[in-house]
Amino acid sequence: MPQLTEGRAVIVTGAGGGIGRAEALEFARQGASVVVNDLGDAAVDVVAEIQALGGTAVANSEDVSDWDGAKRLIDAAVNAFGRLDVLVNNAGILRDRMLVNMAPEEWDDVIKVHLRGTFAPSRHAAAYWRECSKSGQQVDARIINTSSAAGLYGNLGQANYAAAKAGIAALTIVAAEELGRYGITVNAIAPAALTRMTEGLRERSDEEKAQMAPENIAPLVVWLGSAESADITGRLFNVKGGWLSVAEGWVSGPEADNGTRWAPAQLSDVVPSLVAKSY
Repeated sequence: MPQLTEGRAVIVTGAGGGIGRAEALEFARQGASVVVNDLGDAAVDVVAEIQALGGTAVANSEDVSDWDGAKRLIDAAVNAFGRLDVLVNNAGILRDRMLVNMAPEEWDDVIKVHLRGTFAPSRHAAAYWRECSKSGQQVDARIINTSSAAGLYGNLGQANYAAAKAGIAALTIVAAEELGRYGITVNAIAPAALTRMTEGLRERSDEEKAQMAPENIAPLVVWLGSAESADITGRLFNVKGGWLSVAEGWVSGPEADNGTRWAPAQLSDVVPSLVAKSY
């Protein structure tokens, strides 16, 4: 059976552990050449794992939230493999704090790593693919972002993280609309998995640990990175264990039209009625 991503060149950010590591390994198993990006030495260990499997990979330690570093990351894939086909934006951190106690740097750090760290590599990758398209090359490229249930549905103590992940979801939709003309699809996942960011938050049963293994997330991401997913763009998928769903965004719900400007006092009846009819 042909490997799903044979011949494709892939970047996975934050791939030194957890979900990113699992994604990098599965891409390699499916025939892709992989740039394993993470700070420090963790990426080197994952590259060694891939090479032990007979795969092709290089390590990269650029800070994805740094504008120039993100450009060097994209260049690293092109220099190593002669091309880039897939960018998986996975890097992230946690600085959990209730809003009334959150320090400005705790907000800024999380927004920077998650949201800017998704924007900057995507921006440089998109520019690369646009130039390929303009030069007459056939582009079949993928950006796969990592959002979160916290960003879609909210979670106490994670205002910074949720805001960043909600931003990534919105960025995914807009980027999909803008980049389709160049042969680029953009999708996102909202994974539930135990990683170095989440495994210490509370005790888990053995069954729950198995269900939330990072390796369970990788198959969907690899499929989204393959040629098979060419018709799927602008979508966000919830995924946990063997379960996945298509997340559906904000919709215009119950409504009222006064025909002219509302008087504030009129809304005392109207707004509670609309909320009561909504989900």
